[in-house]
Amino acid sequence: MHGYSRLGTARGSPPSSPRFRHGRSKSGGGGGGRGSKQGVVERIVVVLISAVYRRRGVLLLAPLLYISGMLLYMGSVSFDVVGIKNGVVVVHKRHPPGSVYRSPQVFVKLWPFMQAESNGSENAVLFSGLSTLLFFSSIVTVQHQMMSVWNSTVRQAWKPCVHKDIRKAELPPKSNGFFIIEANGGLNQQRLSICDAVAVAGLLNATLLIPIFHLNSVWRDSSNFRDIFDEDFFIHTLRNHVNVVRELPEDILQRFDNNISNIVNLRVKAWSSPTYYLHKVLPKLVNMGAVRIAPFSNRLAHGVPSSVQGLRCLSNFEALRFSEPIKGLAEKMVDRMLKKSYQSGGKYVSVHLRFEEDMVAFSCCEYDGGEEEKREMDIARERSWRGKFRRRGRVIRPGANRVDGKCPLTPLEVGMMLQGMGFDNTTSVYVAAGKIYKAEKYMAPLKQMFPRLETKDTLATPEELSPFKGHSSRLAALDYTVCLHSEVFVTTQGGNFPHFLMGHRRYLYGGHAKTIKPDKRKLAVLFDNTKIRWEDFKRQMRDMLRHSDQKGIEMRKPSSSLYTFPMPDCMCKQAEPRTEYSNTTRRL
Repeated sequence: MHGYSRLGTARGSPPSSPRFRHGRSKSGGGGGGRGSKQGVVERIVVVLISAVYRRRGVLLLAPLLYISGMLLYMGSVSFDVVGIKNGVVVVHKRHPPGSVYRSPQVFVKLWPFMQAESNGSENAVLFSGLSTLLFFSSIVTVQHQMMSVWNSTVRQAWKPCVHKDIRKAELPPKSNGFFIIEANGGLNQQRLSICDAVAVAGLLNATLLIPIFHLNSVWRDSSNFRDIFDEDFFIHTLRNHVNVVRELPEDILQRFDNNISNIVNLRVKAWSSPTYYLHKVLPKLVNMGAVRIAPFSNRLAHGVPSSVQGLRCLSNFEALRFSEPIKGLAEKMVDRMLKKSYQSGGKYVSVHLRFEEDMVAFSCCEYDGGEEEKREMDIARERSWRGKFRRRGRVIRPGANRVDGKCPLTPLEVGMMLQGMGFDNTTSVYVAAGKIYKAEKYMAPLKQMFPRLETKDTLATPEELSPFKGHSSRLAALDYTVCLHSEVFVTTQGGNFPHFLMGHRRYLYGGHAKTIKPDKRKLAVLFDNTKIRWEDFKRQMRDMLRHSDQKGIEMRKPSSSLYTFPMPDCMCKQAEPRTEYSNTTRRL
């Protein structure tokens, strides 16, 4: 649907025609009563009918007049009267609710109320220092605030059972050939390709070559499989289900002149079914001894037989473990985050913040940087997506993108949302992100609201991070691990990172993970209202939080991804119910 086709219906009644307003103003500003208004309308109608009769060519404009009138009536094209000058009505177009970035103005209005509530929490903690008993009771109270926003009623718990639908017998003595794929994109897009490749290899009884990583023009990471994942552990975990090798045998390589690129690259459509692979790919695999699919992202349908889904579960949730350098530093960072969260019993909030320059540029949204921001975004779009945004016929509508919930949330907006949901300045927050666009400017208000804020650059030393610098996927793996073990995870933008993380957290924490997935269409309108009251804002945020809680234990639908919704394919119901599950109790 066109972005502007539904914007005007969000508030108020439809505006009247500027011509009618002009008529009212001439008769005394609308004080002449119903008769005078009706007289003006009747005169206009008579003039139009006369024109139609005298010049029948006007009939050709009738459809255009009708459509224009309907647009004005429905509010898709909205105008505000500025005034009347020399008998002429001066009007300007009114921005639809939520289409303009006004969050800084809203923050200025609401910040005193946030401070008042945070100061109340601080005073309670200080007062608790009068006695040991009161101190510990206050810690419990802070913990309770973080936990009580989620529904604590008894619910059916789930447990991992990835082996339930895949055979445990030995592999067939003879493989049908070697299956080679190229994983493209960032960390979790590569993860998707790897797990789907395991599933296809099992389906075809093929031997899988350790996936090759494509150097992506956006991610620019030259890491290979063993740099990010534990290669030995991956091969060992899959040994009874799929045969995985590090290199092709000499006889296969010689058949293709020792060049993998000479192996036929099959063009497979996105979301292809198992039947397609059995009928189209398997014969070529048997005939040639090896086939290649590059790129392989999203090449297997969501809905597949349970045995194939089981291989996906096994590879994603059990076989893929980060390499020792990543795993070692990530565990240190988690431990440090837990210690820094002492006021909330070791529980912290993690936020996946997608406000990097490339994300802002790709969204085609506008913030408060004016012409300088527009120039920078044009340069960034051309650098990463040459010509894509300048194609003929392409129209960029930043306002429509914002109303439609497509704009990345700024750090300021994330902070206001969390404050409204009940988190205060004693809450420990970990921010997972790349290089934030104009970080000094945009991160300042978030740190102002949440002084206990950490990132990988503050949790790890420069010496510890130096081997990972310049490798975006390895850095993303550190963020992934710290977010995985947080009590609460906040996703602010779509993408593979939050989708895989939500599924992984469900898998680890009994089927229900505390994940906040905000309604960005609703937020756009709220952050546009500079007159909103703090109590009204809080009520809206608490409602959004309750909705996230309800969605925390969703089952997979036929068209959904197993990597986000591991139930019921990868998990089984437990016999006994549970009341609460802390996300910091299990460590990888």
